[in-house]
Amino acid sequence: MEPDLFTAAAEERQEKDPTGSPLAVRMRPRTLDEVVGQQHLLKPGSPLRRLVGEGGSGPAGPSSVFLWGPPGTGKTTLAYVVSKATNKRFVELSAITAGVKEVRAVIDGARRAVGGYGKETVLFLDEIHRFSKAQQDSLLPAVENRWVTLIAATTENPYFSVISPLLSRSLLLTLEPLTDDDVRGLLRRALAAERGLGGAVALPGDTEEHLLRIAGGDARRALTALEAAAGAALDKGETEIGLTTLEETVDRAAVTYDRDGDQHYDVASALIKSIRGSDVDAALHYLARMIEAGEDPRFIARRLMISASEDIGLADPNALPIAVAAAQAVAMIGFPEAALTLSHATIALALAPKSNAATTAIGAALDDVRKGHAGPVPAHLRDSHYKGAGKLGHGQGYVYPHDLPEGIAAQQYAPDELKERTYYTPTRHGAEARYADAVEWTRGHLGRKRS
Repeated sequence: MEPDLFTAAAEERQEKDPTGSPLAVRMRPRTLDEVVGQQHLLKPGSPLRRLVGEGGSGPAGPSSVFLWGPPGTGKTTLAYVVSKATNKRFVELSAITAGVKEVRAVIDGARRAVGGYGKETVLFLDEIHRFSKAQQDSLLPAVENRWVTLIAATTENPYFSVISPLLSRSLLLTLEPLTDDDVRGLLRRALAAERGLGGAVALPGDTEEHLLRIAGGDARRALTALEAAAGAALDKGETEIGLTTLEETVDRAAVTYDRDGDQHYDVASALIKSIRGSDVDAALHYLARMIEAGEDPRFIARRLMISASEDIGLADPNALPIAVAAAQAVAMIGFPEAALTLSHATIALALAPKSNAATTAIGAALDDVRKGHAGPVPAHLRDSHYKGAGKLGHGQGYVYPHDLPEGIAAQQYAPDELKERTYYTPTRHGAEARYADAVEWTRGHLGRKRS
Protein backbone atom coordinates (compact mmCIF):
# COMPACT_ATOMS: atom_id res chain seq x y z
CA MET A 1 0.00 0.00 0.00
CA GLU A 2 0.98 3.62 -0.17
CA PRO A 3 3.20 4.80 2.70
CA ASP A 4 1.47 6.38 5.70
CA LEU A 5 2.88 9.20 7.82
CA PHE A 6 4.88 6.81 10.01
CA THR A 7 6.40 5.01 7.01
CA ALA A 8 7.27 8.31 5.35
CA ALA A 9 8.92 9.56 8.54
CA ALA A 10 10.93 6.34 8.84
CA GLU A 11 12.12 6.64 5.23
CA GLU A 12 13.11 10.27 5.76
CA ARG A 13 15.07 9.35 8.90
CA GLN A 14 16.75 6.52 7.03
CA GLU A 15 17.88 8.86 4.25
CA LYS A 16 19.38 11.29 6.78
CA ASP A 17 21.11 8.54 8.79
CA PRO A 18 21.39 5.37 6.69
CA THR A 19 23.73 3.52 9.10
CA GLY A 20 20.79 1.87 10.83
CA SER A 21 19.73 0.11 7.64
CA PRO A 22 21.24 -3.13 6.29
CA LEU A 23 24.13 -2.65 3.88
CA ALA A 24 22.10 -4.21 1.06
CA VAL A 25 19.45 -1.51 1.55
CA ARG A 26 21.97 1.32 1.81
CA MET A 27 23.70 0.24 -1.39
CA ARG A 28 20.58 0.08 -3.51
CA PRO A 29 21.17 2.05 -6.72
CA ARG A 30 19.50 5.44 -6.81
CA THR A 31 19.49 5.67 -10.59
CA LEU A 32 19.38 3.16 -13.43
CA ASP A 33 22.98 4.09 -14.27
CA GLU A 34 24.10 2.68 -10.89
CA VAL A 35 22.50 -0.72 -11.49
CA VAL A 36 25.02 -3.56 -11.90
CA GLY A 37 24.29 -6.17 -14.54
CA GLN A 38 21.11 -6.32 -16.63
CA GLN A 39 22.52 -3.88 -19.16
CA HIS A 40 20.39 -5.52 -21.85
CA LEU A 41 17.35 -4.05 -20.06
CA LEU A 42 18.75 -0.56 -19.57
CA LYS A 43 19.46 0.63 -23.09
CA PRO A 44 18.05 4.00 -24.20
CA GLY A 45 14.36 3.68 -25.01
CA SER A 46 13.96 0.47 -22.99
CA PRO A 47 10.71 -0.07 -21.03
CA LEU A 48 12.47 0.67 -17.74
CA ARG A 49 13.95 3.91 -19.06
CA ARG A 50 10.50 4.95 -20.20
CA LEU A 51 9.02 4.14 -16.80
CA VAL A 52 11.34 6.63 -15.08
CA GLY A 53 10.32 9.37 -17.47
CA GLU A 54 12.91 9.05 -20.23
CA GLY A 55 10.27 9.22 -22.95
CA GLY A 56 6.90 7.56 -22.77
CA SER A 57 4.61 10.57 -23.02
CA GLY A 58 1.76 10.87 -25.47
CA PRO A 59 -0.27 8.04 -26.99
CA ALA A 60 2.58 5.51 -26.71
CA GLY A 61 3.03 5.44 -22.96
CA PRO A 62 5.21 2.97 -21.04
CA SER A 63 4.03 -0.64 -20.91
CA SER A 64 3.45 -2.81 -17.86
CA VAL A 65 6.36 -5.19 -17.34
CA PHE A 66 7.12 -8.51 -15.70
CA LEU A 67 10.60 -8.88 -14.19
CA TRP A 68 11.53 -12.56 -14.18
CA GLY A 69 14.80 -13.79 -12.72
CA PRO A 70 16.47 -15.67 -9.85
CA PRO A 71 16.79 -14.12 -6.38
CA GLY A 72 19.33 -11.35 -5.94
CA THR A 73 19.46 -10.28 -9.58
CA GLY A 74 17.87 -6.86 -9.00
CA LYS A 75 14.09 -7.14 -9.46
CA THR A 76 13.25 -5.20 -6.30
CA THR A 77 16.18 -2.86 -6.92
CA LEU A 78 14.87 -1.91 -10.35
CA ALA A 79 11.44 -1.22 -8.90
CA TYR A 80 13.04 0.88 -6.15
CA VAL A 81 14.94 2.94 -8.72
CA VAL A 82 11.74 3.51 -10.66
CA SER A 83 9.98 4.59 -7.46
CA LYS A 84 12.69 7.19 -6.77
CA ALA A 85 13.17 8.43 -10.31
CA THR A 86 9.66 8.45 -11.73
CA ASN A 87 7.43 11.47 -11.66
CA LYS A 88 4.48 9.14 -11.22
CA ARG A 89 2.65 7.96 -8.12
CA PHE A 90 4.34 4.75 -6.89
CA VAL A 91 2.59 2.02 -4.87
CA GLU A 92 4.15 -1.22 -3.66
CA LEU A 93 2.35 -4.46 -2.78
CA SER A 94 3.58 -7.94 -1.95
CA ALA A 95 1.57 -10.94 -3.13
CA ILE A 96 2.53 -12.66 0.13
CA THR A 97 0.40 -10.29 2.23
CA ALA A 98 -1.94 -8.54 -0.23
CA GLY A 99 -5.18 -9.80 -1.73
CA VAL A 100 -7.94 -8.69 -4.09
CA LYS A 101 -9.16 -6.09 -1.60
CA GLU A 102 -5.78 -4.35 -1.51
CA VAL A 103 -5.41 -4.52 -5.30
CA ARG A 104 -8.82 -2.95 -5.86
CA ALA A 105 -8.00 -0.20 -3.36
CA VAL A 106 -4.86 0.66 -5.33
CA ILE A 107 -6.77 0.65 -8.61
CA ASP A 108 -9.50 2.91 -7.19
CA GLY A 109 -6.82 5.27 -5.87
CA ALA A 110 -5.11 5.26 -9.27
CA ARG A 111 -8.30 6.20 -11.07
CA ARG A 112 -8.95 9.05 -8.62
CA ALA A 113 -5.36 10.29 -8.97
CA VAL A 114 -5.38 10.37 -12.76
CA GLY A 115 -8.85 11.94 -12.83
CA GLY A 116 -8.31 14.40 -10.01
CA TYR A 117 -4.84 15.76 -10.68
CA GLY A 118 -3.52 13.89 -13.71
CA LYS A 119 -1.05 11.74 -11.75
CA GLU A 120 -0.36 8.30 -13.21
CA THR A 121 0.29 5.31 -10.90
CA VAL A 122 3.03 2.70 -11.05
CA LEU A 123 2.14 -0.45 -9.08
CA PHE A 124 5.01 -2.71 -8.03
CA LEU A 125 3.73 -6.18 -7.17
CA ASP A 126 6.37 -8.49 -5.74
CA GLU A 127 6.10 -12.31 -5.84
CA ILE A 128 3.16 -12.18 -8.28
CA HIS A 129 3.39 -15.96 -8.81
CA ARG A 130 1.87 -16.32 -5.32
CA PHE A 131 -1.36 -14.71 -6.52
CA SER A 132 -4.20 -17.06 -7.43
CA LYS A 133 -5.90 -16.88 -10.83
CA ALA A 134 -8.75 -14.84 -9.34
CA GLN A 135 -6.33 -12.40 -7.74
CA GLN A 136 -4.45 -11.98 -11.01
CA ASP A 137 -7.77 -11.48 -12.83
CA SER A 138 -8.44 -8.45 -10.61
CA LEU A 139 -5.47 -6.69 -12.22
CA LEU A 140 -6.66 -7.11 -15.80
CA PRO A 141 -8.95 -4.05 -16.21
CA ALA A 142 -6.38 -1.72 -14.64
CA VAL A 143 -3.53 -2.98 -16.85
CA GLU A 144 -5.64 -3.11 -20.01
CA ASN A 145 -6.97 0.43 -19.55
CA ARG A 146 -3.62 1.66 -18.20
CA TRP A 147 -5.13 2.91 -14.97
CA VAL A 148 -1.89 1.59 -13.48
CA THR A 149 1.44 0.69 -15.00
CA LEU A 150 2.30 -2.66 -13.46
CA ILE A 151 5.80 -3.79 -12.51
CA ALA A 152 5.47 -7.42 -11.41
CA ALA A 153 8.41 -9.40 -10.06
CA THR A 154 8.65 -13.19 -9.99
CA THR A 155 11.24 -15.92 -9.56
CA GLU A 156 8.93 -18.47 -11.21
CA ASN A 157 8.47 -18.99 -14.95
CA PRO A 158 5.59 -16.60 -15.74
CA TYR A 159 4.38 -18.83 -18.58
CA PHE A 160 3.39 -21.33 -15.90
CA SER A 161 2.56 -19.05 -12.96
CA VAL A 162 0.82 -16.05 -14.56
CA ILE A 163 -2.48 -16.06 -16.43
CA SER A 164 -2.14 -15.60 -20.18
CA PRO A 165 -4.41 -12.51 -20.49
CA LEU A 166 -2.28 -10.59 -17.99
CA LEU A 167 0.98 -11.70 -19.57
CA SER A 168 -0.20 -10.78 -23.07
CA ARG A 169 -0.92 -7.22 -21.93
CA SER A 170 2.61 -6.74 -20.55
CA LEU A 171 6.23 -7.01 -21.59
CA LEU A 172 8.29 -9.86 -20.15
CA LEU A 173 11.82 -8.78 -19.16
CA THR A 174 14.18 -11.61 -18.22
CA LEU A 175 16.89 -10.78 -15.70
CA GLU A 176 20.15 -12.68 -16.10
CA PRO A 177 22.18 -14.02 -13.16
CA LEU A 178 24.83 -11.56 -12.08
CA THR A 179 28.38 -12.45 -13.09
CA ASP A 180 31.26 -12.56 -10.62
CA ASP A 181 32.50 -9.29 -12.10
CA ASP A 182 29.09 -7.69 -11.47
CA VAL A 183 29.10 -8.76 -7.82
CA ARG A 184 32.80 -7.87 -7.42
CA GLY A 185 32.09 -4.34 -8.60
CA LEU A 186 29.19 -4.05 -6.16
CA LEU A 187 31.33 -5.27 -3.24
CA ARG A 188 34.10 -2.79 -4.02
CA ARG A 189 31.58 0.02 -4.30
CA ALA A 190 30.09 -0.94 -0.92
CA LEU A 191 33.54 -0.98 0.70
CA ALA A 192 34.38 2.52 -0.50
CA ALA A 193 31.07 4.40 -0.57
CA GLU A 194 30.13 6.69 2.32
CA ARG A 195 26.69 5.17 2.47
CA GLY A 196 28.37 1.75 2.55
CA LEU A 197 31.36 0.90 4.73
CA GLY A 198 33.19 4.12 3.97
CA GLY A 199 36.63 2.54 3.65
CA ALA A 200 36.57 1.20 7.24
CA VAL A 201 37.87 -2.21 6.17
CA ALA A 202 39.70 -3.72 3.21
CA LEU A 203 38.86 -6.95 1.40
CA PRO A 204 41.92 -9.01 0.34
CA GLY A 205 41.78 -11.00 -2.88
CA ASP A 206 41.39 -14.47 -1.35
CA THR A 207 38.56 -13.29 0.91
CA GLU A 208 36.87 -11.57 -2.02
CA GLU A 209 37.00 -14.78 -4.09
CA HIS A 210 35.44 -16.80 -1.26
CA LEU A 211 32.77 -14.15 -0.84
CA LEU A 212 31.96 -14.37 -4.55
CA ARG A 213 31.57 -18.15 -4.25
CA ILE A 214 29.25 -17.72 -1.28
CA ALA A 215 27.17 -15.17 -3.16
CA GLY A 216 26.59 -17.40 -6.18
CA GLY A 217 25.51 -14.40 -8.27
CA ASP A 218 23.13 -13.07 -5.58
CA ALA A 219 23.93 -9.42 -4.85
CA ARG A 220 21.86 -9.31 -1.66
CA ARG A 221 23.60 -12.38 -0.27
CA ALA A 222 27.00 -10.91 -1.10
CA LEU A 223 26.31 -7.62 0.68
CA THR A 224 24.77 -9.34 3.70
CA ALA A 225 27.84 -11.58 4.09
CA LEU A 226 30.18 -8.61 3.58
CA GLU A 227 28.42 -6.59 6.26
CA ALA A 228 28.55 -9.45 8.77
CA ALA A 229 32.23 -10.13 8.09
CA ALA A 230 33.13 -6.43 8.24
CA GLY A 231 31.39 -6.15 11.62
CA ALA A 232 33.32 -9.15 12.94
CA ALA A 233 36.63 -7.73 11.69
CA LEU A 234 35.99 -4.32 13.25
CA ASP A 235 35.02 -5.92 16.56
CA LYS A 236 38.46 -7.58 16.56
CA GLY A 237 40.12 -4.24 15.83
CA GLU A 238 41.19 -5.37 12.37
CA THR A 239 41.28 -3.15 9.31
CA GLU A 240 40.84 -5.90 6.74
CA ILE A 241 38.52 -8.89 6.47
CA GLY A 242 40.67 -12.00 6.67
CA LEU A 243 39.60 -15.28 5.10
CA THR A 244 39.33 -16.90 8.54
CA THR A 245 37.02 -14.13 9.75
CA LEU A 246 34.76 -14.56 6.73
CA GLU A 247 34.70 -18.36 7.18
CA GLU A 248 33.76 -17.96 10.85
CA THR A 249 31.11 -15.38 10.07
CA VAL A 250 29.27 -17.24 7.34
CA ASP A 251 30.11 -20.73 8.67
CA ARG A 252 31.38 -21.94 5.32
CA ALA A 253 34.94 -23.05 4.76
CA ALA A 254 36.77 -21.81 1.71
CA VAL A 255 37.19 -24.60 -0.83
CA THR A 256 40.58 -24.78 -2.54
CA TYR A 257 39.40 -24.69 -6.12
CA ASP A 258 40.49 -22.56 -9.04
CA ARG A 259 37.79 -22.62 -11.69
CA ASP A 260 40.30 -21.63 -14.35
CA GLY A 261 43.29 -23.67 -13.17
CA ASP A 262 44.53 -27.10 -12.12
CA GLN A 263 41.98 -27.64 -9.36
CA HIS A 264 39.16 -27.31 -11.87
CA TYR A 265 40.50 -30.19 -13.95
CA ASP A 266 41.89 -32.25 -11.07
CA VAL A 267 38.60 -32.39 -9.18
CA ALA A 268 36.60 -32.99 -12.37
CA SER A 269 38.99 -35.85 -13.22
CA ALA A 270 38.62 -37.30 -9.73
CA LEU A 271 34.81 -37.16 -10.05
CA ILE A 272 34.80 -39.12 -13.32
CA LYS A 273 37.40 -41.65 -12.12
CA SER A 274 35.40 -42.24 -8.95
CA ILE A 275 32.28 -42.89 -11.04
CA ARG A 276 34.31 -45.22 -13.28
CA GLY A 277 35.56 -47.02 -10.17
CA SER A 278 31.98 -47.35 -8.82
CA ASP A 279 32.86 -45.48 -5.59
CA VAL A 280 29.63 -43.56 -5.12
CA ASP A 281 30.76 -41.87 -1.89
CA ALA A 282 33.99 -40.52 -3.38
CA ALA A 283 32.08 -39.36 -6.45
CA LEU A 284 29.62 -37.43 -4.25
CA HIS A 285 32.52 -35.86 -2.34
CA TYR A 286 34.08 -34.46 -5.50
CA LEU A 287 30.68 -33.38 -6.78
CA ALA A 288 30.10 -31.49 -3.52
CA ARG A 289 33.50 -29.78 -3.83
CA MET A 290 32.64 -28.59 -7.32
CA ILE A 291 29.21 -27.35 -6.26
CA GLU A 292 30.51 -25.57 -3.18
CA ALA A 293 33.26 -23.90 -5.20
CA GLY A 294 30.67 -22.44 -7.58
CA GLU A 295 31.49 -24.60 -10.59
CA ASP A 296 29.22 -24.12 -13.60
CA PRO A 297 26.57 -26.88 -13.24
CA ARG A 298 26.46 -27.24 -17.02
CA PHE A 299 30.15 -28.21 -17.03
CA ILE A 300 29.47 -30.94 -14.46
CA ALA A 301 26.47 -32.19 -16.44
CA ARG A 302 28.56 -32.38 -19.63
CA ARG A 303 31.17 -34.51 -17.86
CA LEU A 304 28.45 -36.88 -16.63
CA MET A 305 27.06 -37.30 -20.16
CA ILE A 306 30.52 -38.20 -21.43
CA SER A 307 31.01 -40.68 -18.58
CA ALA A 308 27.70 -42.36 -19.37
CA SER A 309 28.97 -43.35 -22.82
CA GLU A 310 32.67 -43.68 -22.10
CA ASP A 311 32.52 -45.85 -18.98
CA ILE A 312 29.03 -47.40 -18.85
CA GLY A 313 27.73 -47.69 -22.38
CA LEU A 314 25.41 -50.62 -23.01
CA ALA A 315 26.09 -52.20 -19.63
CA ASP A 316 23.28 -49.88 -18.53
CA PRO A 317 21.47 -48.33 -21.53
CA ASN A 318 19.58 -46.01 -19.14
CA ALA A 319 22.77 -44.25 -18.01
CA LEU A 320 22.98 -41.89 -20.98
CA PRO A 321 19.27 -40.88 -20.89
CA ILE A 322 19.66 -40.16 -17.17
CA ALA A 323 22.73 -37.99 -17.78
CA VAL A 324 21.07 -36.15 -20.69
CA ALA A 325 17.91 -35.55 -18.65
CA ALA A 326 20.07 -34.20 -15.81
CA ALA A 327 21.83 -31.80 -18.19
CA GLN A 328 18.51 -30.52 -19.51
CA ALA A 329 17.13 -30.08 -16.00
CA VAL A 330 20.26 -28.27 -14.81
CA ALA A 331 20.03 -25.84 -17.71
CA MET A 332 16.45 -25.01 -16.71
CA ILE A 333 16.70 -24.74 -12.92
CA GLY A 334 20.29 -23.78 -12.01
CA PHE A 335 21.70 -23.81 -8.48
CA PRO A 336 20.86 -24.48 -5.71
CA GLU A 337 18.24 -27.02 -6.87
CA ALA A 338 20.52 -28.31 -9.63
CA ALA A 339 22.65 -29.93 -6.91
CA LEU A 340 19.86 -32.46 -6.37
CA THR A 341 19.73 -33.35 -10.05
CA LEU A 342 23.50 -33.70 -10.32
CA SER A 343 23.52 -35.92 -7.22
CA HIS A 344 20.77 -38.08 -8.74
CA ALA A 345 22.76 -38.60 -11.94
CA THR A 346 26.12 -39.09 -10.20
CA ILE A 347 24.72 -41.82 -7.93
CA ALA A 348 23.05 -43.59 -10.86
CA LEU A 349 26.24 -43.55 -12.93
CA ALA A 350 28.53 -44.58 -10.07
CA LEU A 351 26.39 -47.61 -9.21
CA ALA A 352 25.73 -48.67 -12.80
CA PRO A 353 27.57 -51.70 -14.26
CA LYS A 354 30.55 -50.55 -16.29
CA SER A 355 31.69 -51.20 -19.84
CA ASN A 356 34.05 -49.25 -22.07
CA ALA A 357 33.27 -51.48 -25.08
CA ALA A 358 31.55 -48.65 -26.97
CA THR A 359 34.60 -46.44 -26.34
CA THR A 360 37.14 -49.00 -27.52
CA ALA A 361 34.96 -49.97 -30.50
CA ILE A 362 34.80 -46.50 -32.02
CA GLY A 363 38.47 -45.95 -31.11
CA ALA A 364 39.52 -49.03 -33.07
CA ALA A 365 37.31 -48.11 -36.04
CA LEU A 366 38.69 -44.56 -36.13
CA ASP A 367 42.22 -45.90 -35.91
CA ASP A 368 41.69 -48.06 -39.00
CA VAL A 369 40.17 -45.19 -40.96
CA ARG A 370 43.02 -42.85 -40.00
CA LYS A 371 45.53 -45.46 -41.15
CA GLY A 372 43.85 -45.59 -44.54
CA HIS A 373 42.11 -48.94 -44.09
CA ALA A 374 38.88 -48.19 -45.91
CA GLY A 375 38.41 -49.40 -49.45
CA PRO A 376 35.42 -48.92 -51.74
CA VAL A 377 31.87 -49.56 -50.58
CA PRO A 378 30.72 -52.98 -51.92
CA ALA A 379 28.75 -52.49 -55.15
CA HIS A 380 25.56 -54.10 -53.84
CA LEU A 381 25.42 -51.54 -50.96
CA ARG A 382 25.85 -48.44 -53.12
CA ASP A 383 23.03 -46.01 -53.83
CA SER A 384 20.89 -47.32 -56.70
CA HIS A 385 18.14 -44.68 -56.75
CA TYR A 386 19.53 -42.41 -59.46
CA LYS A 387 19.32 -42.94 -63.20
CA GLY A 388 22.19 -44.96 -64.57
CA ALA A 389 23.12 -46.57 -61.24
CA GLY A 390 22.01 -49.98 -62.52
CA LYS A 391 24.41 -49.81 -65.47
CA LEU A 392 27.20 -49.34 -62.96
CA GLY A 393 26.12 -52.41 -61.03
CA HIS A 394 25.10 -50.41 -57.99
CA GLY A 395 22.63 -52.22 -55.77
CA GLN A 396 22.73 -55.44 -57.80
CA GLY A 397 22.64 -58.53 -55.64
CA TYR A 398 21.56 -56.66 -52.51
CA VAL A 399 19.36 -58.81 -50.25
CA TYR A 400 16.66 -56.92 -48.30
CA PRO A 401 16.87 -58.31 -44.71
CA HIS A 402 13.19 -57.69 -43.97
CA ASP A 403 12.24 -60.20 -46.67
CA LEU A 404 13.91 -63.03 -44.75
CA PRO A 405 12.29 -64.99 -41.88
CA GLU A 406 15.05 -64.17 -39.39
CA GLY A 407 15.47 -60.54 -40.60
CA ILE A 408 19.19 -60.89 -41.30
CA ALA A 409 20.91 -61.36 -44.65
CA ALA A 410 24.23 -63.17 -44.94
CA GLN A 411 25.94 -60.73 -47.26
CA GLN A 412 29.09 -58.63 -47.08
CA TYR A 413 28.67 -55.17 -45.59
CA ALA A 414 32.21 -53.99 -44.87
CA PRO A 415 34.75 -53.11 -47.56
CA ASP A 416 36.86 -56.07 -48.75
CA GLU A 417 39.85 -54.96 -46.71
CA LEU A 418 37.87 -54.98 -43.48
CA LYS A 419 35.30 -57.71 -44.04
CA GLU A 420 36.62 -59.84 -41.16
CA ARG A 421 37.56 -56.96 -38.82
CA THR A 422 35.69 -56.77 -35.50
CA TYR A 423 35.54 -53.64 -33.38
CA TYR A 424 32.84 -54.18 -30.76
CA THR A 425 33.81 -56.63 -28.02
CA PRO A 426 30.99 -56.52 -25.48
CA THR A 427 31.42 -57.40 -21.83
CA ARG A 428 29.10 -59.59 -19.80
CA HIS A 429 28.46 -56.73 -17.36
CA GLY A 430 24.87 -55.78 -16.64
CA ALA A 431 22.59 -55.34 -19.63
CA GLU A 432 25.49 -55.66 -22.06
CA ALA A 433 25.37 -59.43 -21.62
CA ARG A 434 22.38 -59.57 -23.93
CA TYR A 435 24.26 -57.46 -26.49
CA ALA A 436 27.12 -59.96 -26.28
CA ASP A 437 24.67 -62.74 -27.11
CA ALA A 438 23.25 -60.67 -29.97
CA VAL A 439 26.70 -59.98 -31.42
CA GLU A 440 27.63 -63.66 -31.37
CA TRP A 441 24.35 -64.68 -33.01
CA THR A 442 24.39 -62.00 -35.74
CA ARG A 443 28.04 -62.53 -36.64
CA GLY A 444 27.36 -66.23 -36.97
CA HIS A 445 24.40 -65.67 -39.28
CA LEU A 446 26.42 -63.24 -41.34
CA GLY A 447 28.99 -65.96 -41.90
CA ARG A 448 31.64 -64.01 -40.02
CA LYS A 449 33.98 -65.23 -37.34
CA ARG A 450 32.62 -65.15 -33.81
CA SER A 451 34.19 -62.80 -31.26
